[in-house]
Amino acid sequence: MLKKLGGHASPRNTGSFLPALSAFAFALVAANSFGANPFITSIYTADPSAHVWPDGRLYVYPSHDVDPPRGCDLMDRYHVFSTDDMVNWRDEGEILRANQVSWGRPQGGFMWAPDCAFKDGKYYFYFPHPSGTKWNDTWQIGVATSDEPARDFTCIGYISGLSGFAMIDPSVFVDTDGQAYLYYGGGGHCAGGKLKPNMTEIDGAMQAMTNLYDFHEATRVFKRNNLYYLTYADNYRGANRLRYATSPHPLGPWTSQGIYLDSTDCDTSHGSVVQYKGQWYAFYHDCSISGRGTLRSICVDQLNFDANGNILKVVQTKSGPPAVDAPPVSSKSTIKYGVGNGTAGNGATVVNDSAAYSGTCVHDLQLTNSFLEFDAVDGGTAGGLATIDIGFAALGNAKVRLTVNGADYSFLNTLSTGDWSAFTGDSSLTVPLSPGATNVIRFTGGHGGVNVDYMTVTPLPPGPSNARAQNTANPRTQPNQ
Repeated sequence: MLKKLGGHASPRNTGSFLPALSAFAFALVAANSFGANPFITSIYTADPSAHVWPDGRLYVYPSHDVDPPRGCDLMDRYHVFSTDDMVNWRDEGEILRANQVSWGRPQGGFMWAPDCAFKDGKYYFYFPHPSGTKWNDTWQIGVATSDEPARDFTCIGYISGLSGFAMIDPSVFVDTDGQAYLYYGGGGHCAGGKLKPNMTEIDGAMQAMTNLYDFHEATRVFKRNNLYYLTYADNYRGANRLRYATSPHPLGPWTSQGIYLDSTDCDTSHGSVVQYKGQWYAFYHDCSISGRGTLRSICVDQLNFDANGNILKVVQTKSGPPAVDAPPVSSKSTIKYGVGNGTAGNGATVVNDSAAYSGTCVHDLQLTNSFLEFDAVDGGTAGGLATIDIGFAALGNAKVRLTVNGADYSFLNTLSTGDWSAFTGDSSLTVPLSPGATNVIRFTGGHGGVNVDYMTVTPLPPGPSNARAQNTANPRTQPNQ
């Protein structure tokens, strides 16, 4: 989960491994009535594509600005996030990376803005990626499929027969009659066309989307009251805005309607619009955490219409939208590790602090190559995806590098909590763990000061399809919510 903890547990002895703590419910989320913007802060994400799937959750498929960046070259490792209350978000884990794309650019990277669609019980993940070293001349629209909305995706190839300038930002809209449409484009060109029932081939020719005033990129399509809306980013210099056009037909011709989201603090803009539990929402990104256009963060706010179906301009907030449901129940499978269960080294030190969970915390992680490492971390009987979360205090923004079983997962942001003993921060990432108490998790410093309080490990619940299969096999077994 990527929300702040609701409070602190009482200090206790942490001189030994704490498997017994899995019997208690440690909250990974706060029971907030409002969220916060950006709503994902542990890593940098952009270009959010939001969808509501049959399991009743809202899922967001963003791109990932890997830190440190090199322009947009190194974007990779798509993560998915989901919610059922618009306030508490779950990192569903990574679903695809460049080295899993057999036809892709040998150097990797360039995993830009994606989208996802659902049809006939299967999820289709669409992503732009170059097939050659000359990246801007070799874009393809890749397709990965899964029976689950946020795991077990396999790249099955790319959509053949497409060509043209700036073949990026794929978007797939499935109409109420089951017909699917593909849209893509950048650099002032936008194309759309029908997909065949297999969702991987174009049915007929792609055609230009016309009358899109000042179109730049970032196409998304949705339908409301039998009217089709196409949203996109414009060319407003140095600070793109989000515009929209409407049509009675999914492929136009379109009528431009104006701006629905003003510029953020970022030079680019890319968003999506979705209805969830009776309210419409606008998803978008900014760079309010990093101050850099190549390290962006995703946001959400309410979106409303007037009586004629025109979109009212979205009010960008720091609080985000209010909750639309009760907060999730805390996982009883969480294991909490005080810093006494770990090893601090290369200048990092364990010090007493009565405000910390166990009465101790780790200081001096600003030192180069300093670290806090936890050995023998339990990945469960079968292993699998688990959310690694650290509680911390920091006077300013910093970050730590996460390594799990030798695999580098880049940086976790540790944002300012206002005081070195204000242990209200948490930062997390969902990663795969090996079975049993065999896992080694290391947080390496050297990128700003942060005092680490504890670490929690929470196994992810089964995906919706797997949960249904388990319940069918054993009706008494309920998925872990």
